[in-house]
Amino acid sequence: MYTRFHNTLVFLVLAAAGFSCTNRNALPETVDYNYHIRPILSDRCFKCHGPDSRQRKAGLRLDTEEGAYAALKNTKGAKALVPGDLEHSMVYQRIISSDTSEVMPPPESNLSLNELEINLIRKWIEQGAKYEPHWAFIPPKTQKIPDSGDDWATNEVDRFVAEKMESVGLEPNDQAEPAHLLKRLSFDLTGLPPTIEMQEAFENNFSEETYEKTVDELLSSKHYGEKMAAYWLDVARYADTHGYQDDGIRTMWPWRDWVIHAFNSNYPYDKFLTWQLAGDLMPEPNKESILATGFNRNHKITQEGGVIDEEYRIEYVTDRTNTFSKAFLALTFECAKCHDHKYDPILQQDYFKTFAFFNQVPEKGIQGDIYSGFPADPPRMTITSEDVQSILTFINKKDSLPVKVMVMKDTSYRKTYVLKRGEYDKPEKEVSFGLPSAILPFDTTRFAQNRLGLTQWLLDKKHPLTSRVFVNRMWQEIFGRGLVKTSGDFGMQGELPSHPELLDWMAIDFMENNWNIKRLIKQMVMSSTYRLSAKVSQKQLNEDPENIYLSRSSRLRLPAESVRDHVLASSGLLVPEVGGPSVKPYQPKGIWEASTSGRGLTKYIQDHGNDLYRRTMYTFIKRTVPPPSMLVFDASNRDLCEVKRLKTNTPLQALVLMNDPQVLEASRVLAEKLSAEKGSPEERINKAFRLIVCRKATEDEMQTLADYFRKSAQMAEKDPEKASALASAGEFPRNTQANTKEVFALMKVIMTLYNLDETIVRT
Repeated sequence: MYTRFHNTLVFLVLAAAGFSCTNRNALPETVDYNYHIRPILSDRCFKCHGPDSRQRKAGLRLDTEEGAYAALKNTKGAKALVPGDLEHSMVYQRIISSDTSEVMPPPESNLSLNELEINLIRKWIEQGAKYEPHWAFIPPKTQKIPDSGDDWATNEVDRFVAEKMESVGLEPNDQAEPAHLLKRLSFDLTGLPPTIEMQEAFENNFSEETYEKTVDELLSSKHYGEKMAAYWLDVARYADTHGYQDDGIRTMWPWRDWVIHAFNSNYPYDKFLTWQLAGDLMPEPNKESILATGFNRNHKITQEGGVIDEEYRIEYVTDRTNTFSKAFLALTFECAKCHDHKYDPILQQDYFKTFAFFNQVPEKGIQGDIYSGFPADPPRMTITSEDVQSILTFINKKDSLPVKVMVMKDTSYRKTYVLKRGEYDKPEKEVSFGLPSAILPFDTTRFAQNRLGLTQWLLDKKHPLTSRVFVNRMWQEIFGRGLVKTSGDFGMQGELPSHPELLDWMAIDFMENNWNIKRLIKQMVMSSTYRLSAKVSQKQLNEDPENIYLSRSSRLRLPAESVRDHVLASSGLLVPEVGGPSVKPYQPKGIWEASTSGRGLTKYIQDHGNDLYRRTMYTFIKRTVPPPSMLVFDASNRDLCEVKRLKTNTPLQALVLMNDPQVLEASRVLAEKLSAEKGSPEERINKAFRLIVCRKATEDEMQTLADYFRKSAQMAEKDPEKASALASAGEFPRNTQANTKEVFALMKVIMTLYNLDETIVRT
């Protein structure tokens, strides 16, 4: 087991650094510490000779230059590493030793180095054994665009991808079929399926111009903002209740509407970031910039009597600090709340210096009375109908009553202390505003000592993380896997970038083009890399099973929201209204009641009418009992900041698509519509296929579905009561003129189509 994992790790590290998989013993011209040496030391040496002082053996520390170059305590005059001198570098002498009592790693560790790894270390020492800061803490460097990919590259992205692909001996697939491309684009940019009219226009006039025009139309759609916002709601841990045991209601949906508006308006990322972290501290704040700061108040808040107020207040500041670090820096700051970080250069005092930025809010540890009609703890803002008519024209406010939303507001200065072991009642040393200097020093002569200064630090041109992290997340959304796979951890325990030059080039290009998010997304989807087919050859499967080198398109299951939205849109049920209070669609009975504390939201009261058919991102999210059909498809429960959802396959997913009342209702409504249209059963089935699978059916597929239609019609004749019951699914008004037998038979076909793997997978 170890050997297989070890060999895979070495291959990935070496291939990421440009080694050809056809010549794995080749050494690079220059050995790089970050990409060649540190992964070996981390995997084989750091357990005993790394940052953890309690585990360190023989006083030897190899994760820092100072430790590695220092004289060894137990060997007079000897050093672990002597740049350029193999004979006097004990690390090298010990790893090549044949003496089992001397060799490192020791045999009992079950660790070893292969010939290539030993040769890498040898050449590194010969070249000076130079240590470097962690790759993610070095600002992106301007990259020369490679000459590779002349025969298929569309833009600069492809040049970098082609160079890496060539280095590992792979070739790109052909371009995907137009139908697959359109479905891919439509779901990636709007989260919704293409209409039949879109399919016909795209396929009948397919060209480079048609492709780009379609991209532009989808980016300008109001549904683009919804698709982008759905991802950001996970990052921001947005929900409609406070969480913890009582889990009462809160009104944060106006902030969610602002996020949709910001993406649709193409707010630059620097503005999007600044307003959410510090919109209240802008030189001339207004209600929109203040509303944006609701990002910082999306954390859980307790309503339970008897809690210690300060303990929970500290928990809220902790949540804001941890969310800031994960959302914008992709670092695990939370590890440093109780002690210095064991792997990354983040001290405990660095943690609390960052904590200080979020520690100035005049809030309590326990939420006030939600039942007084103001489910928003101070500080809060009031949104009136007049506001909606003027500055907050995007907010879908349903009635004339004011809406109160939690936002940020700093008042008098509150001192911040390092807390011993992170415990709220054990303050030690007082600290001021600051951030880890290993990332970028917080220069108080340039940056304000408040949250606005925090955003200035993030957006400094020398900052190594901000642009890289966001570009990587968008790449993850479009391609299914980030250039850095660990999109939530750019630290030393995270994975190395598969295409470091491409990541740097895109990060710099993004900043130099005014942090333009739509331009960034278009850059990705216009690339030839994005347009490749998802067919997999045996060679691709053997040599690159994760599709790290992008020689093909990855098959990606639609996110939870899009699975349900696809059902609503393809059936014609979807209400395309944007924004507004969250809604409560169908849900299994008794779930809320079984989990209630006896207070707060004790009973699920389902909505009716149009509210049943809103997009899934508007579904009411109760933290203790999130919507079950969304959780089945790996949606976040929104307890904490989440930048990458799990991907699971379980029988529950099939059971939902077979039995969920929303799917049954959609099947019935679409069957009624199709049965009312002129034409043969085959023509109706073909239309359903195009609406749901988003392409034309083959002859074999049509034959199979037509046979199933006829068998289902016979079933309806034999058991009319069963047919009538199924043909009555859902609350949407029935077409009483429709033929029940035909509706039942079409429903069975449509339900089958909704359960196809291809339907809920973006190929």
